Amino acid sequence: MPQVSLANVSWERMIRAVEKVRERLQRAAAALAEAGIPYAVAGGNAVAAWVSRVDEAAVRNTQDVDVLLRRSDLAAATLALAKAGFIYRRVAGIEMFLDGPQAKARDAVHIVLAGEKVRPHYSEAAPDVSEAEEADLFRVLTLKALVRMKLTSFRDKDRMHLRDLLDVELIDSSWCQQLPAPLADRLQSLLNDPEG
Repeated sequence: MPQVSLANVSWERMIRAVEKVRERLQRAAAALAEAGIPYAVAGGNAVAAWVSRVDEAAVRNTQDVDVLLRRSDLAAATLALAKAGFIYRRVAGIEMFLDGPQAKARDAVHIVLAGEKVRPHYSEAAPDVSEAEEADLFRVLTLKALVRMKLTSFRDKDRMHLRDLLDVELIDSSWCQQLPAPLADRLQSLLNDPEG
């Protein structure tokens, strides 16, 4: 079994981990907004933003910062984010902006390209940045666009995020009628077996 170096258990370390993600998101959003680049926050932070509108106690922390951008804006975004201290990298087919020269992939803003499939086998492309609304400090995907993305990816963490949206009743069985068949089937499977 590999040996891992453990630091002491500390509230400060746990709080700082959450704060780093929040600060990274705010800096990236501010840099994009200042440069006039259309974007939308996606992923776990978008889920948290929506869940917090119903029940702050139900918000789940995330280590990821996912931002939806149009491919045509990637060069301008690279310049804008560089001014905020981010370094562009393309790793394993994923566009990302590392949070400084010593950062790991976990310490990055991950880019989802609007209107493109995240994986070739996905049934749906990512939404456009126009499917977003203003929040206090950033633009966030609309609930409909976010749910489509989560149902399209449908990884363990996506199913967990969908359960969070179901738990606070932001989505329910009526959504199945609004979705294309593959996505509706996935939502129905979660409704039938929430733990599955």
